[in-house]
Amino acid sequence: MSLTTSVSFIFEHSIIALFAASSINLISSVLKMGVRNLFSAELLAGSLVADLHLLPAFFIYQFGNNTEDHLGLIYGLVIGAIIANVYTLIISIVESAKTKEEF
Repeated sequence: MSLTTSVSFIFEHSIIALFAASSINLISSVLKMGVRNLFSAELLAGSLVADLHLLPAFFIYQFGNNTEDHLGLIYGLVIGAIIANVYTLIISIVESAKTKEEF
């Protein structure tokens, strides 16, 4: 969900979309802290990297003067968070493929 809200910020340059992306990703990171799976460290690391991109982007957008330099930095940080979320999604798919549970 953080991936989709981050992408929505790229198309709709709204502080609300950026706040939603950063808060959803932060909640996702907190939920991943207690997980003990095959790739749990990689999942948490990818989520924390996205946090470290989205939170500064939100604060720069909210409290900065939003010049062209700042907007370029904000978009770069959000794109970095998107890449981190895609990495986390790929690791989740690999983990699901490796974990075979019989029902």
